[in-house]
Amino acid sequence: EAQILGLELIQETTEKIVQIKERMQATRDRQKSYTDLKRKPMEFQVGDKVMLKVSPWKRVVHFGKRGKLNPRYVGPFKVLERIGDVAYKLDLPEELSRVHNTFHVSNLKKCHVDEPLVVPLDGLHFDAKL
Repeated sequence: EAQILGLELIQETTEKIVQIKERMQATRDRQKSYTDLKRKPMEFQVGDKVMLKVSPWKRVVHFGKRGKLNPRYVGPFKVLERIGDVAYKLDLPEELSRVHNTFHVSNLKKCHVDEPLVVPLDGLHFDAKL
């Protein structure tokens, strides 16, 4: 009798786990469809000018200002090549030679202005950790 209860308990638990997994997958699919409606794929062509997000460099690269006045993007930089589906190699100036020149698409933004948005790179300070 105890074995029957044990087997029933195992079977019931297994069924509940399967049901939970199915519901979680349905929720994941629903959330993905909502997100995909708002998201547009970002693609750049070789030769495009892009702005580079500064926030991944926190505590590595410092620009002369702090807080709210710190620039969020620097550039523009020219796209040299596409690496895989979501990364791009950029033509970085000599001042940024210590920074790896391949970036994920989420750290890039298309530059709609021809002339550089003046963020002087001579105010750059690198930490020794780099």
